[in-house]
Amino acid sequence: MFAITRSLVRSPALRQGLQMAQAQNLRDVSMKVVPAASTVKNETFFDKNNRLQREMSPHLTIYKPQLTSMLSITHRGTGIALTAGVWALGLAALTSPQDIANYASVIEGLHLSAGTLTALKFMIAYPLAFHTANGVRHLLWDTGRFLKIKEVYSTGYAMVGVSFALAAILAML
Repeated sequence: MFAITRSLVRSPALRQGLQMAQAQNLRDVSMKVVPAASTVKNETFFDKNNRLQREMSPHLTIYKPQLTSMLSITHRGTGIALTAGVWALGLAALTSPQDIANYASVIEGLHLSAGTLTALKFMIAYPLAFHTANGVRHLLWDTGRFLKIKEVYSTGYAMVGVSFALAAILAML
């Protein structure tokens, strides 16, 4: 094997290293076959950790909620809510016997007050506003901006304010 490899290697330093390795390779290696049953232990993850006296990793319940973690969880939640809403509207459009005008007239027939209607519109608009504003924040992070801890927190608070303002503007329309 070394003879073939040595002829393929052009570098004199590599050739010399292969010659030294060949000269030092005086020992044969043998492998012992061990039955699989002797190596496999029927113990659970928790039993193994108890036997090795390992502590459990800390769970989320011991951590103090931080702005960054709460915004991350909320971003994921609003993404799920928006996806579910779009799917529900799409399936409703495919399966409902009437068009959207009929459902708009049903909502008008409920005679909701202006405050109630604005609150409902805000509840629908807020996930969109939050997810959009936080998405812009993440895009800014992708460019390498606002990645220091102080900037992360200041952009987080600014994003929450912008999302409330955007949702309020959309609810007033």
